[in-house]
Amino acid sequence: MRIAVSKGRIMREALEVFARAGIAPKEDPSKSRQLILPCTEEGIELVVLRAADVPTYVALGAAELGVTGRDVLMETPVPGLYEPLDLGIARCRLIVAGPKGGEACLEQPRVRVATKYVRLAREFFAARGRQAVTIKLYGSMELAPLAGLSDCIVDLVETGRTLEANGLEPYATLTEISARVVVNKGAWKMRHDQIMPILARLQEAVETAGIEA
Repeated sequence: MRIAVSKGRIMREALEVFARAGIAPKEDPSKSRQLILPCTEEGIELVVLRAADVPTYVALGAAELGVTGRDVLMETPVPGLYEPLDLGIARCRLIVAGPKGGEACLEQPRVRVATKYVRLAREFFAARGRQAVTIKLYGSMELAPLAGLSDCIVDLVETGRTLEANGLEPYATLTEISARVVVNKGAWKMRHDQIMPILARLQEAVETAGIEA
């Protein structure tokens, strides 16, 4: 059984949940160069991936289960997946933000938006009767409106301190984000008896830790 997990914050927090569920890699992922890590429980491996790749690996059967952010699942929907469990970790918000006092840009007919969440940004502004001219970036989004590249940004925010430090403020929240477990639909049918106990253990680990899913 392979479980694909996003690198970074999601992995750090997911490993704590896994440990409470009795699933732990034999090596520390932060110190190992291996990308497939055997676990202390026989027959389970962790696959370390970029967040955007997790749904693809799971949908195409290279892993039976995966853990990735809801933002990834919403921005690029991948067929062939079930999403049975919210781990309640890696919480943040997907927001529209920009220079302080510049919220009026949300009412412009055409808004220049810097983001890597192109689909979600366009849907948000279309629902308001506005056209989003999206500028796809991968680096520090906060720089775009400061440099005059965009009117606002659509990005994830956890504490808001980076926005504040750069003279930006939230304008609106698109959605709340947390890490979700995804399951390959084929594996759900063919290996249901193996997958369900793992999900039950993870659910119990979430509940005993008092994580709000």
